[in-house]
Amino acid sequence: MTVHAFKYLSPVIIYLLAIAAFSFTGWITWAPMIYTWVFLPGLELFLNPDNKNMSAAEEDLAKANRWYDYMLYIIVPMQYAALVYFLFAMQQNNLVWWEITGRIFTMGLLCGTFGINVGHELGHRVNKAEQAMAKMLLATSLYMHFFIEHNKGHHKHVATPQDPSSARYNEPVYFFYFRTIIFSYLSAWNIANKESLKDNGSIFHLKNGMIQAHFIQLLLVGSIWLLFGNLITVYFLIAAFIGILLLETVNYIEHYGLQRKETTVGKYERTLPHHSWNSNHVLGRIMLFELSRHSDHHYIASRKYQVLKHHEDAPQLPTGYPGSMILAMIPSLWFIIMNPKIKALTQNEKALENELPL
Repeated sequence: MTVHAFKYLSPVIIYLLAIAAFSFTGWITWAPMIYTWVFLPGLELFLNPDNKNMSAAEEDLAKANRWYDYMLYIIVPMQYAALVYFLFAMQQNNLVWWEITGRIFTMGLLCGTFGINVGHELGHRVNKAEQAMAKMLLATSLYMHFFIEHNKGHHKHVATPQDPSSARYNEPVYFFYFRTIIFSYLSAWNIANKESLKDNGSIFHLKNGMIQAHFIQLLLVGSIWLLFGNLITVYFLIAAFIGILLLETVNYIEHYGLQRKETTVGKYERTLPHHSWNSNHVLGRIMLFELSRHSDHHYIASRKYQVLKHHEDAPQLPTGYPGSMILAMIPSLWFIIMNPKIKALTQNEKALENELPL
């Protein structure tokens, strides 16, 4: 393993803190949340973003280094081990309400950072085994339809009115939650039904991706209910929903207010780096396996996380993903900081189109 690859083991810190939160009582039950939402964003305020890209030779070496893949694969058993441990830990009788809450939020954090985020990376792979691992991870947040809608809906319609995962200008994140969760789900059904009708001759077929997803997720929830009872099942459902909200908050900050130009009715320009918000803040990058280099991800979706690039024309978030997500929770402050950035981008684009000096 190279030094470059080794840094992507740092998200295991969150995992170890989560295991500690499930093992002990008291303030430690909130340790993963403190680390993620206080320590990391606070530290990033004092660290400069790293805009450096790999050289061609370094990129070739990184592509050939299988350790980058192995670190994703190991997340799958780790995530399920953490989930099982969480379920057993929540049976502890002497927990007070704020310790229970801390553990639920910690499991939700794992669902978002390991479950959905790593599931997102593996879901872009063409290898069937890697795609299966992606679905297994997404199942821990009961969000398997993300695999369908994200790859075949969001990447096609990003930064257009047709995409429920692209936040509108002046849209508060709390309104965005309702719109994106509901319409992304409906979009996934629409995509899966069309594929099933084309490939299997019927919508109601076991090979329909959405029917498969619901069957697997119902089996998971049903198993938890049978083994652990009503209350623990509710705890799991809350944690899974927290994971979903983390994902959708990330979606919100990644595309807020950015739009692709309509070339003809219903047709839009190609997705380019300036259609996604980017962040080169190092801690957020390695914590989320380079997800914050989102501009390049949408530009070339097949590019693996370890070789994602910085683009000079990509709009930059004011801080890393953890800090930006916190900022989005305060809509008035988010608008004060982000709306002038969008207006400046629009003015720059108009100036370039008209060949006017800036």
